[in-house]
Amino acid sequence: MFGVVPKTLWSKHQPGDELNRIEAGLNCFVVEDGSERVLIETGGGTRHDERSLERMRMRRGVHAVEALASCGFEPESIDLVVNTHLHWDHCGGNTVDLPGGGTVPAFPNARYATQRGELTHAREQHPRDAVSYRAPNYEPLLEAGRLHLLDGDEELSPAIRVQVKPGHNRDMMVVLVRSGGMTWCHLADLAPYAAHVTPTWVAAFDLFPLETIRSKNELFARAAAEGWWCSFGHDPKVDFARIVESGGKYSVER
Repeated sequence: MFGVVPKTLWSKHQPGDELNRIEAGLNCFVVEDGSERVLIETGGGTRHDERSLERMRMRRGVHAVEALASCGFEPESIDLVVNTHLHWDHCGGNTVDLPGGGTVPAFPNARYATQRGELTHAREQHPRDAVSYRAPNYEPLLEAGRLHLLDGDEELSPAIRVQVKPGHNRDMMVVLVRSGGMTWCHLADLAPYAAHVTPTWVAAFDLFPLETIRSKNELFARAAAEGWWCSFGHDPKVDFARIVESGGKYSVER
């Protein structure tokens, strides 16, 4: 998660275990804009074998449908699902497997949205990151005519806009939600943890680290200037924070 950043630095923010594994959230958000109920990300899903669970020291997954229902959001009530990108830990709850076979959308009344370029890359199954893409999370949506493919930045509703911010991969999106004169930005894996607010702290997963730094500098400058609230793709402790700038450096303020 912290690439070439020395452990003596990153461990102050996220202590690791004996195998350098750190605690991670699979953070998802519900937005109600007055006309639609929107789900941003669907987490890691439940398609994990015992070896994978042990390697990641991961509890057997709770599906997004169950997690949302426990908060009072039934799957039928979701109108739109936004996948910032198609890595398994962000869209693993998109679909459910039927007991008798077959896979269907987990949110039966929702349309799903992601970037067309992201789907193209997912299907390429490049050796560098093929492990991150699992076809059951998105191909059944295409077959059902439920996956809406975007070509760049787009307004999804009067309150919700997505912007492509390359770095983690070429077509990952951040989500901007505006209401009452305020802005919230879900940074997804542009900044997986609040500690990544330092632009040069870049994850080893990032395909284009120099673009990550550029994207962060562009976005963080605006977030600090306009007082945005921000959220992070995997931070298990920091839910929402403001990014502040002082002396050319960024930090978070809760």
